[in-house]
Amino acid sequence: MFEFKIIAECPRTRARAGEFTTPHGVVETPLFMPVGTQATVKAISPRELEEIGAGMILGNTYHLHLRPGSEIIRDAGGLHSFMGWHHPILTDSGGFQVFSLSSLRKVTGEGVEFRSHIDGSKRFMTPETSIDIQRDLGADIVMCFDECVSLPVEEEASRLAMERTLKWAERCAMRHSGGNQALFGIVQGALFEDQRIECSLHLAGIGFPGYAIGGLSVGESHDEMYRILDILEPVLPRAKPRYLMGVGLPENLVESVARGIDMFDCVLPTRNGRNGSLLTPTGRLNIKNAEYKDDFSPIVDGCGCYACQNFTRAYIRHLYISGEILAARLCSLHNLHFLVNLMKEARRAIIGGEFQEFLERTRGSLSPSILGCQTEGG
Repeated sequence: MFEFKIIAECPRTRARAGEFTTPHGVVETPLFMPVGTQATVKAISPRELEEIGAGMILGNTYHLHLRPGSEIIRDAGGLHSFMGWHHPILTDSGGFQVFSLSSLRKVTGEGVEFRSHIDGSKRFMTPETSIDIQRDLGADIVMCFDECVSLPVEEEASRLAMERTLKWAERCAMRHSGGNQALFGIVQGALFEDQRIECSLHLAGIGFPGYAIGGLSVGESHDEMYRILDILEPVLPRAKPRYLMGVGLPENLVESVARGIDMFDCVLPTRNGRNGSLLTPTGRLNIKNAEYKDDFSPIVDGCGCYACQNFTRAYIRHLYISGEILAARLCSLHNLHFLVNLMKEARRAIIGGEFQEFLERTRGSLSPSILGCQTEGG
């Protein structure tokens, strides 16, 4: 049911174009996946996601477990039916949210005791309950429960979290029933190369249909991120898809594709869109600035998104200043289209034997940005 085929590679980098077959369709890689935290990509309908060419979206295990509850979604026929999205879905394990949202938590070898950020109720999540919740949600790809540390972190603290992540991965694999869900392992180890390699080799020994890289885009520099990706590329199984979690800055996506990454997700395009921050080939544009009040050009000349094809910067700025919801929708649509299309362009360049030129061209145009994209709540 799950098959990953590499159909083209760049001989001068590690970039590859692939196809990952799931029960709800074939996913073409590399790809950017919009985040649907609460079973919806904020302010965007499933039809609009189809129109921009999104191949897969995410659901959030932690949030959907707390509200409305995985049993309700299960009884509705699963997440695809519940939210009206009939293409592939990936759900995270809930681990990142447990550690980032819960101010009161207790970690043991068994799992994590935490308090809900909604009502303060005490909850306990284990690798087994994470898998059970994700089974109820019914996503095509589900993730192992892991422990994600914040940076900076001491080497010993990182090692303890990495080793616990491995033990939990083994328990997830034992609990996982297979069938119509592919379980991905998650590589942890902060910025310590030996820990990252050890974790990758151990996960590969367990054997998963795909591998995620967690614990990046949490405040480290671009160079530190790329260093970890460089050391992991020859270690992770070549014939399996690789997913870099929580990364959505355009320059990071392109550089990571060059380092063998296939899948990305981030809340950046919708979160920034709601705040009037727009992605362009030369950096971010704040549409609320006064300089755009009489600018009758599109957000980006030549962009094929609905916002750029039909409206001007002046109009969208007017919507923001007037407090109109349409402003957030148009900017979110543009940002999502920008990242989804950027990965489609990278894929075409790999298949066409032009990825090195694409990489050099984007390096010369995309402006550096501050890291810190891996956060909940799209």
